[in-house]
Amino acid sequence: MFNEVLGSEVSVPDAPKRIISFSPAVTETLFQVGIGDSVVGVSAFCARPAEAKAKRHLGSYNTVREEVLDALNPDLILTVTGYQREFAVRLSKKYTVYPLELPVSVAGIADLAAKVGMVVGAPEKGREMERALIKRLGDFETGKNLRGYVEIDLGGPVTFGSYSYITDAFKMLGSSHIYEDGKSEWLKPDPDEVAASDPDVIIYEPKMFRSFEENDMRDLVSRRGWEGLRAVRMGNFFVTPGPLDFLAHHGPSFITEAMPWLEGRFRLARKRIEP
Repeated sequence: MFNEVLGSEVSVPDAPKRIISFSPAVTETLFQVGIGDSVVGVSAFCARPAEAKAKRHLGSYNTVREEVLDALNPDLILTVTGYQREFAVRLSKKYTVYPLELPVSVAGIADLAAKVGMVVGAPEKGREMERALIKRLGDFETGKNLRGYVEIDLGGPVTFGSYSYITDAFKMLGSSHIYEDGKSEWLKPDPDEVAASDPDVIIYEPKMFRSFEENDMRDLVSRRGWEGLRAVRMGNFFVTPGPLDFLAHHGPSFITEAMPWLEGRFRLARKRIEP
């Protein structure tokens, strides 16, 4: 199979039996297309589904214990692009690696499911999942436009520009995003810019596995000087359900779980704003 990231053909087994996935989104998809038993190793951040946690952990997003990797003797390693591109290129010099494109839109998440199925020899299962995800997208409601702001703690505050599936999800659910014109996937937000934009709704995702209580939210708002923001005054400051990555996860559950949650928060925000 030709791989655009590597710029070369990759000799992928017809039905790989020893798969390692360094992408939480790809890992979730592998289990959903029925290939979970062939997964022998994952990254420390692969926590969906629960069965993935029982697999051997080899490293993080772009690090690996190569002695463990050698011992597992994979016939296929799966990664994504973006933050894993250089990691994938390095591993490909020794192993069979197939990097998959990081989705920049919600439709790209459905497309990723189809591509994973093709790569691991389950193309029809992948296409079935793709069709189911696209069908689910048709069920979402929009309403009066909101101005939103999303922030995720990825070891520091991160927000998202036009090249992000999160920004795309906001638009699909009837909300603009204050950084949506930024020509990037992610960027570091300026608290003063957020305050000046005075969004209708704020979505905040704590760092993975970190508890984030009501007092933590009040402290964050106070430190940023956001007490007078419309979203805060109207009670439209929402914290994603933990402890795993939620919006920061671009597997199938982003469409089946994260987007319905966002839809509900936006619906609630509109009720609180409308007279």
